[in-house]
Formats: sequence, structure tokens, C-alpha cells
Amino acid sequence: SSNTPYRKYKHWVHEGGIASPMIMHWPSRINSKLNGKIIDHYGFLPDIMATVVDISNSAYPHEYMGNEIPPMEGKSLLPILQGLDGSIHSEPIFWEHEGNKAVRLGKYKLVMEWKSKDTNQWELYDLENDRTEMNNLAEKEPNKVAQMAAMWSAWAMEKKVLPWDEALEIMKTRNEKH
Repeated sequence: SSNTPYRKYKHWVHEGGIASPMIMHWPSRINSKLNGKIIDHYGFLPDIMATVVDISNSAYPHEYMGNEIPPMEGKSLLPILQGLDGSIHSEPIFWEHEGNKAVRLGKYKLVMEWKSKDTNQWELYDLENDRTEMNNLAEKEPNKVAQMAAMWSAWAMEKKVLPWDEALEIMKTRNEKH
């Protein structure tokens, strides 16, 4: 009941597992007309780093001690804090946690809860109209599912996300050696 009315809880990538409010106080930089207001924009963890780099006027490093650092991901939240009316994310954002996967693109969110190798199904939600993820649109919008699933797969390949069955097998093998 702690995540009511959202589905699931931490560990899952449904809204109950990932949606958390953020409270910000920064009188010198947050537009005063936003004081006490709820801003209904979404972001994700990499946006925190992008915001810190932005507000500190820092440069994100490309290497450290001869080691290449992956490019920074995320978008600065500063435009939202200054009153931007619109999303900072026009491109998809992605999640993977212990085999659970999701991609958000605008109002749509595609989610897969890992169950076993052969029983995983994508679920599609319109978060503008169904923030609690109760109305799965996957059967009604198979083209949107295919489009977003392909985006997730391309991201996972680029970021070297292992298929969960493969990751479990690697962990099992490591545990057997110890």
C-alpha cells in the first residue's frame, strides 16, 4: 500500500518502483512564480548529474587517469526550475533493473517485467491518461510496442546490457567457483 495508487514497488520499473517526487529549494535560481507549485515533468537519475554539471558551470570529463569515461547522459533540470513549459526529454529514456525493462517516450511507457526466459511480455501505457498503469495498450497498439521495443533493444546493445538469463548464468557460475 505504500505506493498506492501506483503498481509495483522498488525493484520494478513500473511507476510504483521508479516514480519519486523531487523537492527543490533554490531561491536565487528557481523562478519565484514556481514557489509552492507542483511541476508535472518527468526526469530520471542521469538528469541529476547533468543538472549538477550545468549549474556548477563544470565540464564533464572525457577521461580520467588515461581511462575513457562514457559520455554523460541525462538533461539538465535547470530549464524546468526556471519555468520551462514543456518536457526536457524529447528522446526516449530507458531503464533496466534485474531483467525488468522500460522505455519512456513522451506520454508512452513500455514496460517488461522479467518472469522467466519464455514468459516475458511488453506492456504499453499512456501515462498522460493512465499514470497508474492499469490499462495495458499493447494489444491495441502493436506498432507502438514494436517501435519502442526496438528502441530499447538498440539502447541495451549500445550500453552492453546483458540479457537477464545470461546475467543470471554468469552470476551462478561465479558463485560456484567461490
